[in-house]
Amino acid sequence: MSETIVRHAAAADAPAVIELIKALADYERLDPPDAAAQSRFAADMASERPRFDAYLAECDGKTAGCTIVFETYSSFLARPKLYIEDIFVLPEYRGRGVGRALFEAMIEEAKQRDCGLMEWTALDWNAPAHQFYGKMGGRILQAWQVYRLEIS
Repeated sequence: MSETIVRHAAAADAPAVIELIKALADYERLDPPDAAAQSRFAADMASERPRFDAYLAECDGKTAGCTIVFETYSSFLARPKLYIEDIFVLPEYRGRGVGRALFEAMIEEAKQRDCGLMEWTALDWNAPAHQFYGKMGGRILQAWQVYRLEIS
């Protein structure tokens, strides 16, 4: 059985996290972050007041996955929410409990932050993610539509 450790990523881990984000972009058939975006990401990760938190999963001492999270706020619960922006496991580590370890670590993080809930999105075609989130107790919010406005 492989041992998976999840830890908060330090500023020095930015290159490893960026490589995982580029692999996620490939998996999701999206353009990877360009050099300017990578530079902003590393700077935001290292800032005095980071805009997000990154966590790395290490399996048998090797980087296997990551998650990027930040807090939002529920006005109805009057409590913070932990939003999972990205959760990704490299293909060679899938099926080894790495995703579960990352997700369970985020549940614990949400509890430590006194969050009322966690939220995330999944692409409609990503059936493995849908199955995983269902097994973890997640539910699809059918009535909600996600909107996006790109600011240039």
